[in-house]
Amino acid sequence: MSDVGPLVCIVGPTASGKSAVADRIAQRVSGEVVSVDAMQVYKGMDIGTAKTPPEERLCALHMVDICPIDANYSVERFQTDARSCIDGLLAGGIRPILCGGTGLYLNAVIDEMDFPSGFRGDSRREAYEEVARSEGPQRLHEMLRERDPESADEIHPNNTRRVIRALEMCDEGKSYAASLRTLHARAQHYRASIYGLELPREELYRRIDRRVDDMFDKGLVEEVQKLVSAGLSSDTTAGQAIGYKEILEALSGSCSMDDAREAIKTNTRRYAKRQISWFRHDARVKWIDMQGETADSAAEHVISEVFDAAF
Repeated sequence: MSDVGPLVCIVGPTASGKSAVADRIAQRVSGEVVSVDAMQVYKGMDIGTAKTPPEERLCALHMVDICPIDANYSVERFQTDARSCIDGLLAGGIRPILCGGTGLYLNAVIDEMDFPSGFRGDSRREAYEEVARSEGPQRLHEMLRERDPESADEIHPNNTRRVIRALEMCDEGKSYAASLRTLHARAQHYRASIYGLELPREELYRRIDRRVDDMFDKGLVEEVQKLVSAGLSSDTTAGQAIGYKEILEALSGSCSMDDAREAIKTNTRRYAKRQISWFRHDARVKWIDMQGETADSAAEHVISEVFDAAF
């Protein structure tokens, strides 16, 4: 474990107010924010991923806009890049404040974590690879969803290697998703103080609905149309992001734009439930009830617990 820290991590479901809290903490403690969001890494995905606009940021924001829209950015690569970013900030005397809702990406950074790679030459693996070749990656992903829906939610359909590994684990009576959860108990790479923001479920869903409507008002459809010309498609990892996948379907004529809007709201609520479940499995997370709290008061709460001794 690196002898630094503690790193402050602000986590929780989408629309819970993480970015505002992290920004204020960073401003107060001479820090900068490091995003741990699987989709904010992509250039141009601004409205649909709720990136804080540059003109509204109180501090520098790292690990966003680092990957072309038509590339596939992996959690392994994020682990390397984010740790390099964090170590660089620490070396310069700047406190990194981690912020995001992608639990796997957070754990990949702060914990000692390797990723299952599988092996070649096994007859089952060869059979799965043949399905991918003859029927396509989507069919392989459907096979996983039929057997282990939770793991299917964790793996992009185009990540054939990982889908195959998850199917192999099904054959062994194991779950890829469950194995990821156990990684919460692994040794830490950094000492970390993790704070989760929570809201009553009804209020969270209202915020999600308002956020989606606001995204449409800000030009989400136009953003997706622009990104299509830059290489965004349903075959890319970025094209599977909530908010982008549904708009792409509407643009292709598969549904109306009103249907897409409602689908984004529904899928975002489901994603929020998965985020809450992920972070609830991590006993290190200290929860802050954001009902009645402001971003400033929540930031002060964290600062008083973590940094007061330093002040």
